[in-house]
Amino acid sequence: MEKVIKIGLLGLGTVGRGVYRILEENRENIQRRAGVKLEVKRILVRSLEKERGISIPNDYLTTNINDITNDPEIKIVVEVLGGIHPTLDYVLEALNKGKSVVTANKDMVAQHGQRLFKAAQNNQCDLLFEASVAGGIPIIRTLKQSLAGNCIEEVFGIINGTTNYMLTKMSQGGCEFGDVLQEAQAKGYAEADPTSDVEGFDAARKIAILASIAFNSRVQLNEVYTEGITRITADDIAYAGELGYNIKLLGIAKDRTEGIEVRVHPTFIPKDHPLATVGDVFNAVFVRGNAVGDTMFYGKGAGELPTASAVVADIMDAARDIVRNVPGFIGCTCFREKPVLGIGETISKYYIRLKVADKPGVLASIALVFGNKEVSLKSVIQKEATGKTAELVLVTHRVQEQNVQDALMDIKQLSSVLEIANVIRVEGEK
Repeated sequence: MEKVIKIGLLGLGTVGRGVYRILEENRENIQRRAGVKLEVKRILVRSLEKERGISIPNDYLTTNINDITNDPEIKIVVEVLGGIHPTLDYVLEALNKGKSVVTANKDMVAQHGQRLFKAAQNNQCDLLFEASVAGGIPIIRTLKQSLAGNCIEEVFGIINGTTNYMLTKMSQGGCEFGDVLQEAQAKGYAEADPTSDVEGFDAARKIAILASIAFNSRVQLNEVYTEGITRITADDIAYAGELGYNIKLLGIAKDRTEGIEVRVHPTFIPKDHPLATVGDVFNAVFVRGNAVGDTMFYGKGAGELPTASAVVADIMDAARDIVRNVPGFIGCTCFREKPVLGIGETISKYYIRLKVADKPGVLASIALVFGNKEVSLKSVIQKEATGKTAELVLVTHRVQEQNVQDALMDIKQLSSVLEIANVIRVEGEK
């Protein structure tokens, strides 16, 4: 008799519909590649009456989670509901009943991954979450399997499409933040409340997941230094171009001897770096391994079918493990316990834009403060004064962040310094 694995789908929104479509439209290829027939048996929805824009038999739909978690025929539960509550309870219940789980939920994995992996391990089932980071880009499987023979040294990249779209538009048109935000909202790239994207919280969840996998040491979400793009102006964009950089919101993770750097913030990146040319809503993740060297993974980081593509690949992996009787074969890989470094301990170059009084000796007094804090200046641009105010743009050599922050505290006290307009880290230079 032909073997069939039954699936319970939690959620039938954008990604849920994409998952169902791919399973149906690519049914024959999926069966041949997975070595087993995959069938959706039940789909959890909030309302049975809602118009869904896709043809699905009515008896597939349910509003009762027990119809899925208590069904012994359902071996794989696919979670695309999003959010934490009640989703976390649903997923834990499925795992505790021995069902493998595939999820696209970055919030849940970033905040409750340890608890979820423990449940999966205790019940010998898979917990797979490729779609939780960078949509259709196969980065988690790559780090866990394809690059498993490497010691990963760095992972950094563009992992939020909304902010990348906005910064691309600002760079191309010299527009201000507020104008491009309205455009992104009008096109559906940004939510009505864009806080999670523009303040960097979405990217922080993703880099916490990537860092945990890359360095085999759990990184908690609250350990990720997070800074958004709301302070980026057209002036910063223009100076970046003048200095040979583009500005990107990057998630950055580095494995150092002392501990792990993990942070999200706007970043100056050289125009000749592969990440610098990634535009619009695309994502890209740059990985450096001690054996493979530099690699980059590029593609659509969100959307119905790109995200569903990653979900279906995980479903197929879970199905193969069930057929071979090895569910949970690749579980949690956090076997190290390295500390996460505070932002003051990180090392970078810095772009610093100051508004100062236009009078003699100002630059010398600022340079003296930096020198006293062991911050070496690489370049200085002084723009023509407007009225009694001038603008200074400084770029430092590589230095520990705490030195820069200490210097800026003293610089704020100088009567000739009117404003520290912006401070942006510089990465990606050889």
